[in-house]
Parts: sequence; C-alpha cells; structure tokens
Amino acid sequence: MEILFLILIKVIFPVFLLIGVGALLHRKYTLDMGTLSKLNNYLLMPAVCFTNIYESKIGGNTLLYIISFLALQTLFLICVSVGISKLYKFENGLSATFKNSVVLINSGNFGLPVSQLVFQHNPLGLSVQIVVMIFQNLLTYTYGLFNTVSVGRKGSQAIKIFLKNPVFYAFLLGIFLQATSIKIPEFIWTPIENTSNGFLVIALITLGAQSAFIKLHRLSAPLVLSLLGRLVLAPCIAFVTILILGLEGTIAQALFIASSFPTSRNSSLFALEYGNHPEYAAQAVLLTTLCSMITVTTVVYLSKIIFFY
Repeated sequence: MEILFLILIKVIFPVFLLIGVGALLHRKYTLDMGTLSKLNNYLLMPAVCFTNIYESKIGGNTLLYIISFLALQTLFLICVSVGISKLYKFENGLSATFKNSVVLINSGNFGLPVSQLVFQHNPLGLSVQIVVMIFQNLLTYTYGLFNTVSVGRKGSQAIKIFLKNPVFYAFLLGIFLQATSIKIPEFIWTPIENTSNGFLVIALITLGAQSAFIKLHRLSAPLVLSLLGRLVLAPCIAFVTILILGLEGTIAQALFIASSFPTSRNSSLFALEYGNHPEYAAQAVLLTTLCSMITVTTVVYLSKIIFFY
C-alpha cells in the first residue's frame, strides 16, 4: 500500500494534473491542435530524444543482457499485436495505432520516477530503466513512427516521410556525439536542455486537449485489447523472456517492472499528427495510465518475491 500511495502522489497525480490543465484550457480557449502537434513532433520530441541519447552512460555485459531482453520482448509484442490486428480485421489506421499502443511504453515521465522509488537504494535498477527509456525512444522514432506514417502510403512514400522527421536525425546526432565524446558548448547545450525540459508539460497538455471532449459511452474492443495487451500481456511476455534468457536479481526485477508501464503518450501524438484515430489513441494512453496504478503495484510486489536481490 505504501508503494501504491507513493506512485499515486509522486507520479500519477502530477501527470493527471497537467492532463487536466490541458483539457480545461482546450474547453475554454479551443487550442490549436495542429500547432501543438507540430510543436511536439518537430521541436520538443527531437530535443528530448537527443538529450536522452547524448547523456546516456552505461556499458558492459549489463547492457548486452538488457538489450537482448528488450529486443526479444519487443519482437514478441510486435508479433502478438500484428496477430490481434489481423484476427479482428482492424483497418490500416486503427491497426497502426493499436500496435503502437501495445508496443510503445511510457518509460520516461512514468517509468523513471517509479524506478527511483523502487530502487532508491540500488543504483543498478535505475540504470536499467535509463537503458529501457533510451531503447524505447529509439523504438518509438523508428518502428512507431514508420508504423504510423506507412498507413495509406506505399513503402517508398512512408520512407520519405520518415526521413523528413527531425527526430530521426536527432537520434543519429546524439549517438554520434555520445560515441565520440564530443563536448557540446554550454551556450548551445543550455537551450537544447531547456527545450527538452519543456516536452513533458506540452506533451501532457496536448494529451489533455485531445481528451477534453472524449466521451466514453462504452469500452470499444480495440481499447479493451490495448489495455489487456499493454498492462497484462506485456508483463507476462516479459516474465517468459526473462526465464528464456536466464536473467535474475536486480536486472530481472527492473525489466519485469518496466514491462508493466502504460502506453507511451508519443503514440497519441503520432496518431494526432497523421490522423490515425487520435481519439482512440488518447483514450488508450489515459486508460492505461490510470489502470497502471494497479498493474504496476502488482508487478512491483511480484518482482520482489520472484526476483529478490
């Protein structure tokens, strides 16, 4: 109960406060959703992705174990989400948004605070979550973005749109500068960092604005499947993957917990930018975030029993 209360006060409440502010602002002033979408996708997202890659510092066997787990788990999730989409015969736009809602997780503003609470006396646990966040950023702006822009377009057209997105180049630049240990001058780094810091607020306000007029008369089949896929199926797949790779201790515990996090808000921003069922995408982010209070607490509890360190 103590962990649940801490997550509620330190993570869930701040997130939903900003979402609520966005909803109220949109209801009162009718925010320009197109401008918010462009601001997120073409300025704030590239900045936050670049800073995450540039500042990352972890290596050795631990990194290899973590990457192996993330790659295998992601492959399983992609295959399962594709299978469900075909089974339920989702049209292309809905299928793309559904797959993103299952595969992409909120590993930043949700995952890091949770990990800080759980592993406050064990730095390795937080380091694992940082790697998860970087991997998810890379996955979001490769698989997630391409998955979104490919709807209704030929492969060559989707590739052209993908290559025009500045986030892709922000990742490449971040990887290059991090690998070569090139120091960015402070007068350049400061505005980049300030822009990155603004992403969380604007992204959540945008999500709130998207959700301002949402009416949940009933839970649609795609929405229920997103909830089950992200919050129930994903941790189960993670547990099996951990057993397959023979992981244990803190690494296993941290990866198991990370698998229970809600849908990434970036999936909602992509859906808004490219017109792939943005209302459904916003609902998936909101409901998985709300329900994750239960699933994350349960997984944290189980992880302490199964993968004690």
